[in-house]
Amino acid sequence: MDTIAQNPRSNDPIEKGIAAYLDEIIALRRDLHQYPELAFQELRTSKLVASRLSSWGYEVATGIAGTGIVATLRRGEGRKRIGIRADIDALPIEEASDLAYASSNPGVMHACGHDGHTAILLAAARYLAESGNFSGTLRLIFQPAEEIGAGARKMISEGLFERFPVDAVFGLHNWPGVPAGQFGFVTGPAMASVDQASIRIVGKGGHGAEPHRAVDPVLASASFITALQSVVSRNVDPQDMAVATVGSIHAGSASNVIPESVEMKLTMRAFSEEVRRLLQERIPALARAQAESFGAEADVNYRLGFPALVNHAKETAFARDVAYDALGLAAIEKDFRPRTASEDFAFMLQANPGSYLFVGNGDSAPLHSAHYDFNDAIIAPAARYWVRLAEAFLTEDNG
Repeated sequence: MDTIAQNPRSNDPIEKGIAAYLDEIIALRRDLHQYPELAFQELRTSKLVASRLSSWGYEVATGIAGTGIVATLRRGEGRKRIGIRADIDALPIEEASDLAYASSNPGVMHACGHDGHTAILLAAARYLAESGNFSGTLRLIFQPAEEIGAGARKMISEGLFERFPVDAVFGLHNWPGVPAGQFGFVTGPAMASVDQASIRIVGKGGHGAEPHRAVDPVLASASFITALQSVVSRNVDPQDMAVATVGSIHAGSASNVIPESVEMKLTMRAFSEEVRRLLQERIPALARAQAESFGAEADVNYRLGFPALVNHAKETAFARDVAYDALGLAAIEKDFRPRTASEDFAFMLQANPGSYLFVGNGDSAPLHSAHYDFNDAIIAPAARYWVRLAEAFLTEDNG
């Protein structure tokens, strides 16, 4: 796993301050990794986070969307308010690592680094409480249920930003394959929308030796799957992005029986609402037309998930400038490109200006892998960045 060289002679008080308790934060991160909890079940995690924040002097509100937390710290006479968000839930994955702190909850794992995101924000929270140089209101949001795309929406629907208003909101995600501690920024669409569909092609079952007496839904489904990519290649503007993937297909159980039906599950991704609506229109129409051409029928259940994550230009430029000033040009990954994965932080950016950034996790297993582990070496630089961002935003002369 990549490591980041520390400078023991650094005169940066933030770096030195975080270094003083970094071992404690790493131990906390590994504790979270060992005891992961699924969406809306993050009871232990929420209690641990709330306890730490309260001990550092934050005003802590719990129970938002069940297990969500908002911690508030006010200082000085400044009127500006910043929100910084971390996600806290794990995935339904059986861990396959041999780590000493591997998951002790069967079938549940922090395979996306939310344990690390939480640790980063807690490290920054402690420094800001003890030594933060700002004037205004700091709000730290610990969100449940990101992995199922429900936590942000539920917190917002329960009055998150009415109870705890902010002028801008920021979040981050670690990214394997990007050098450890390097930061990536994207203006505009940074992560894709995600929608799902379940399609059932219904034909007429029969003997495999007499296909002419049946209506073969397998053949109709195969034709649909092949034709599906024509939506991307022939309906979507070549300068836009779209992904349509059939991730699951089930039909029959015997080689000599034509089944009655075939069931497929699809995921669709896009960077714009226009393309998203096009996919929503074209894919069900194509499924029905392909099925009908074989004498079958298609039953389509198309479910909207959440929109593309679109970063605001002003806030993203500000976030990038903070990284440059605090960490230097070498810490910024140039030409960082949008990701086709999805994030329900998109809802927070629909409600407020803000930006979602990325920090390299180094040469690690990919996200959502049973072998993934968050790189503890990036906690300190990422926490230092949050401190710098909050202090820069919460200054009275920052208009």
